[in-house]
Amino acid sequence: MATKKIIPREQLTKADIIDKYSDYCLMHGFKPATVYKFAKENGFEEADFYKFFASFDSLERFYFVEMFNHALETLEPSPTYADFGGVEKLSAFYFTFFEIATANRSFVVYSLNEGSSKLDNIRKLKELRAEFGKYAQAVLDKPFELKNQKADKFQGDALREAAWLQFLSIFKFWLQDTSPGFEKTDIFIEKSVKASNDLVYNSPLGSLFDLGKFIFKEKFTA
Repeated sequence: MATKKIIPREQLTKADIIDKYSDYCLMHGFKPATVYKFAKENGFEEADFYKFFASFDSLERFYFVEMFNHALETLEPSPTYADFGGVEKLSAFYFTFFEIATANRSFVVYSLNEGSSKLDNIRKLKELRAEFGKYAQAVLDKPFELKNQKADKFQGDALREAAWLQFLSIFKFWLQDTSPGFEKTDIFIEKSVKASNDLVYNSPLGSLFDLGKFIFKEKFTA
């Protein structure tokens, strides 16, 4: 196959490489055999790829972090978002993140289902988990004022990990959602956020029961 015209390295960006990589994966159904072959077929030098990424896997991990960053960049200029409480901010983040994910659904689904190792695919979310954890810990209020430093740290860590598990559960639901416009994911976000808010800050039973009914209906009666 003839190589394309070399792109001047000062013009090559991370976004260029990501776009070319995602196009390749979606057109072929598998990742390129080597960085060398991928670079030559797309008109840049192998060394230029390594200026930005150590491997294809590191590129995919960066892709998910960029989705996270883009969601925050979309939300943070809004005066309305600035006035939100912690749970409202988290809810707004979920809706925005999954709008971005939906716009890039083909590659997101490919990346998280590529190959035979589910563990390797979950590892692609490692950096996203770290960034999301810092964000959740920053915006969410701790339910209890604790004088003991170790106990307070444990409370903060538990809150962060619970938020990550919630995020993962929404992610999994979205990946499996077949409703028009992924409207059931929106419903799941609303019910999940309300249930977790009640569980941490208020009386939990009503919202948890409502969420349980919704999940049962989607899993066992659809």
